[in-house]
Amino acid sequence: MSAAQETTDRQGMLSPLLKQSSGVVAERGEGAYLFDRDGTRYLDFTSGIGVTATGHAHPKVVAAIKAQADKLLHGQYAIVRHPGIMELAERLGAYMPGPIDALFFSNAGTEACEAALRLARHATGRPNIIVFHGGFHGRTMGSLSMTTSSVGLRAGLQPMMGGVVVAPFPNTYRYGWDEEAATDFCLRELDYIFATYSTPAETAGVFIEPVQGESGYVPANTRFMQGLRERCDQHDMLMILDEVQAGYGRTGRFWAHSHFEVQPDVVVTAKGLASGMPLSGVGAPSELMERGWAGSQGGTYGGNAVACAAALATLDVIEEEGLVHNAAEQGAYLKQRLKEVQAEFPEVADVRGMGLMIGTEMVDAEGRPDGDRAARILKAMEKRKVLMIRCGAFGGQVVRWLPPLIVSRQQVDTAVDTFIEALRETA
Repeated sequence: MSAAQETTDRQGMLSPLLKQSSGVVAERGEGAYLFDRDGTRYLDFTSGIGVTATGHAHPKVVAAIKAQADKLLHGQYAIVRHPGIMELAERLGAYMPGPIDALFFSNAGTEACEAALRLARHATGRPNIIVFHGGFHGRTMGSLSMTTSSVGLRAGLQPMMGGVVVAPFPNTYRYGWDEEAATDFCLRELDYIFATYSTPAETAGVFIEPVQGESGYVPANTRFMQGLRERCDQHDMLMILDEVQAGYGRTGRFWAHSHFEVQPDVVVTAKGLASGMPLSGVGAPSELMERGWAGSQGGTYGGNAVACAAALATLDVIEEEGLVHNAAEQGAYLKQRLKEVQAEFPEVADVRGMGLMIGTEMVDAEGRPDGDRAARILKAMEKRKVLMIRCGAFGGQVVRWLPPLIVSRQQVDTAVDTFIEALRETA
């Protein structure tokens, strides 16, 4: 057999373990739309899982990428600095809450969460970290050990990293309680954990999503978040906020935690940061960052010059086009419309979330989570040229609404009207 023939016989394929939620092969994107190879247009209410916040191929972002690619593709920032990374640190630093003024850049949310975890342990000298049931922080071993959004992510990898303690999250829908009862329970159980499982003297801090993502778009609440802040202050622990999915304007405020009037010690960001280019960051006060051990932060591609150029252009677009305000305005309208759908269709058991990060919980006639129905709804919507995604622990029972921050009211109406048609078709 010739080398050419052997190569032909051994053509590569994508891993069969990674399943796509749609059958679309996207050739190009524009604004809130994706186009397949035949030119068919799909309204994209996934935003690449919240990544393309400024829409697909925003002209300003594309121009910045092209201009940077002509000058410098990669300046490895353990060796040199480049202008883009310094400007981004300054620009993004202005958006960071309170005394947070130092930034570490990496590629993905999971890397940033790993870096935040490492910083917490180094800075405090304490081994344990409190996370919250239903949280998602990534797929690499440290961040995965903090992830409890669904068992499939952890299956076959036990035991996980030690030192991670899981506390309850005030998910009112899951518990069937009102916000006050759920908050009382969760704070009481956290105190019980401190008394029975992880003494504060050995607890570096709490690591939490202000709005849980993969668990089904479940927001925290003000009293719960402020209760965490009080306990962190009391015990000299760190409050680390994972804003990877909920941050950067997604909830109608630049940071999701600002809805709850709390001051974090560390903020983790990614996804919408660079409009589709791989970039993530960890923000902390410089005094805290300096308490990390030498050599504890690094990575080959972190803070890539092209990605930083895209991130700077993304901030320009967010500011110039008022995208945080648009997320709040269109998100409120979207939630209102979905509440009207819920009133008509009992299988839509819950509508929750903030801004343009909303989940609709699907149940069967007995009120049980219905991931199969959610999957069929997605296919029915895809047939009508609207792309959605799912999440949730019970077979992906939550249809999630995650359009780009540029979305218009007309596009919201199109997506909701299509959802109604899909509900009727799949009944």
